[in-house]
Amino acid sequence: MESIIFVSATVITGEEDAKPFVADVLVKDGLVAQIGAPGTIESTTARRIDAHGRYLSPGFIDMHAHSDLYLITSPMHEAKISQGCTTEVVGQDGISYAPIRTKEQLRAIRNQIAGWNGNPSDQECQTKHQKTGIFDWQTVGDYLDCLERNKTATNVAMLVPQGNLRLLACGPNDTPASPTEIEDQVRLLREAIDHGAVGMSSGLTYTPGMYASTSELAILCKAMADEYPGTYYAPHHRSYGFKALESYDEMIGLGKNTGCPIHLTHATMNFSENKGRAPELLQMVDEALSCGIDVTLDTYPYLPGCTTLAALLPSWASAGGPDETLKRLDNAEMRDKIQVAIEVTGCDGGHGIPTNWDEIQIGSTAHEALAGYAGRRVAEVARSLGKPAIEVFYDILLKDRLATSCLMHIGDEENVRLIMKHKKHMSGSDAILHGETLHPRAYGTFTRYLGHYARDLSMLTVPQMMAHLTSRPAKRLNVYPFRGHIGVGSAADLVLFDPETIQDMATFEQPKLTSKGIEFVLVNGVVAVDAGKLTGARGGHVLRRKKDGSVNSGPV
Repeated sequence: MESIIFVSATVITGEEDAKPFVADVLVKDGLVAQIGAPGTIESTTARRIDAHGRYLSPGFIDMHAHSDLYLITSPMHEAKISQGCTTEVVGQDGISYAPIRTKEQLRAIRNQIAGWNGNPSDQECQTKHQKTGIFDWQTVGDYLDCLERNKTATNVAMLVPQGNLRLLACGPNDTPASPTEIEDQVRLLREAIDHGAVGMSSGLTYTPGMYASTSELAILCKAMADEYPGTYYAPHHRSYGFKALESYDEMIGLGKNTGCPIHLTHATMNFSENKGRAPELLQMVDEALSCGIDVTLDTYPYLPGCTTLAALLPSWASAGGPDETLKRLDNAEMRDKIQVAIEVTGCDGGHGIPTNWDEIQIGSTAHEALAGYAGRRVAEVARSLGKPAIEVFYDILLKDRLATSCLMHIGDEENVRLIMKHKKHMSGSDAILHGETLHPRAYGTFTRYLGHYARDLSMLTVPQMMAHLTSRPAKRLNVYPFRGHIGVGSAADLVLFDPETIQDMATFEQPKLTSKGIEFVLVNGVVAVDAGKLTGARGGHVLRRKKDGSVNSGPV
């Protein structure tokens, strides 16, 4: 690992109120070894990088990543590395690849979230990367071991997915959990955290996690609060549309009643029903903070959302797992019932609001009969075919076996800006990386915060925005000040960028355009972007929670 001196960089340390200053910064053995006035650091062996007029910041932290499989199948990780992201939190939205107990459970999960991550075969992964152990895991510890063996481009922390806990304890059905099944979930939660998970996520609009009652969730949160200081609960709550505020209130109430820190994930107030209601959410957060409840939140800097197309189904139609869902979609009587739930009454999968097919954009498809659908609105495809939109919806789900993603063109810019400025706000891309028709947040989240919202709109200064992207997430993850901060002895997770040109370039039409202005990215001192070009280096570490509540720094 070569030593590097950034010469005359404008250093942004990452703290809330720290003022930028010009300095030379020496990186050695994966750490920030020295910070001094320009011209004061001497080294005959270090590579010298002229950083005059450039900002040197901590690497950006993605508090809501869906890179669980992509880190293995696409190890260069262009989407995140090219925009300066050096640490990610996976295991989001209550469903991921671990923990599992049986191959059948893993198969069902892989099918359910194929729209998020794709679903390559074991052989495809092993042949491509010449590694063993892909999908050869059961516990969270096994999965993290696999990431370590394969080496990752970014640092990775993991949340234990509550949907997995419920699947293992209760099965995939919409049934109340018995006391014994709740005990089993708590035991699995403990095991996952003992293996290194930093908290728990949930996806309360996704099966099977959505079938959990508030009291069931409270028992899991209480176990974390009482036994694992520093962990937190990151809920994708029950509705982001109709009764969104009531859903937020339920989650904040869990923090109040259990003492568990709550991190409200992708905390947007989207859907037209919530236009202009961000102040109500922020008032709830502020009132909770004033009562001593530990609440934080993350957002992405865009209006549209992104999920799987199958997520629009009512929960009862998804009960039993993907195979049972597909049977219902192939049954005429069930299709009629599903249509009423989606288009007329509004179901839980649609956040309680009747679906507007003009707002739903089809993501990448796999079946040859669906060629040409990707990137188009469901309603537009239906009009071109002379079919009802619901029939197009069913056809896509059946042919792609639920593996299609979608973009939901909803949201309110005023809400986005108000939430973004809150003192507890952090960055989270919520980026699905699989496929060709992506949400531009996959490639543009962090540079959009800095270029569009901080520099161009002057909502915050670039140094102020930096805290949202670095030190605040690091504090939530308990890795601060080793990460999310520039100081002597801190990890050399660093981004050198041009403050005048930094800009997201990805669009809905061209979602894989890499950002401008990112010149160097280091992950634990390893150069991942060199003079604007990706090197393919994998310098990331798996960040595991230790028994004392801290998170390991990796083998630096």
